[in-house]
Amino acid sequence: MSDNARWYVVHTYSGYENAVKTTIEKFVTNRHLEDLIVEIQIPLETVTEINENGVAKEVERKIFPGYVLIKMVMTDDTWHLVRNVRGVTGFVGEANNKPIPLSDEEVIEWGMEKHEIVVGYKVGDTVRISDGPLESFSGIVEEIDAEKNKVTVVVSMFGRETPVEMELEQVELEHEA
Repeated sequence: MSDNARWYVVHTYSGYENAVKTTIEKFVTNRHLEDLIVEIQIPLETVTEINENGVAKEVERKIFPGYVLIKMVMTDDTWHLVRNVRGVTGFVGEANNKPIPLSDEEVIEWGMEKHEIVVGYKVGDTVRISDGPLESFSGIVEEIDAEKNKVTVVVSMFGRETPVEMELEQVELEHEA
């Protein structure tokens, strides 16, 4: 059932984010709804604040004050449960009383879910391009940026060494024949 879970944004009264999260977590545990309400997050960022004495201190700050993000399977019961928690004012993006989930792009962009990509090659390896306009070209891996899903491969085209950027899955380790 949790395969159908999507991320939704819940609007709360300012300062109620932690209370809303805690209350929903208790409901989930007490009512055994772990397969319907999968995860609850309050996105935070760590910032360095410098006080009037010049002392730097790292603090966590809410990225979206007044909002809680919930990965859940939307049913009438889960909607009512979340909607009736003290401090919740509603779901963001409701159309005809039905909340609209975040798109996959928004989920990745906001860092809600990390998609770990394991590549079978490293910098300096000879690889073959397996997809795209340079398919079947070989080259040397110059740089891997897993955060951006990019790899830079130096290929030889027209007698010149040319760095080409592509997505990680467009490249595979070249096997010796």
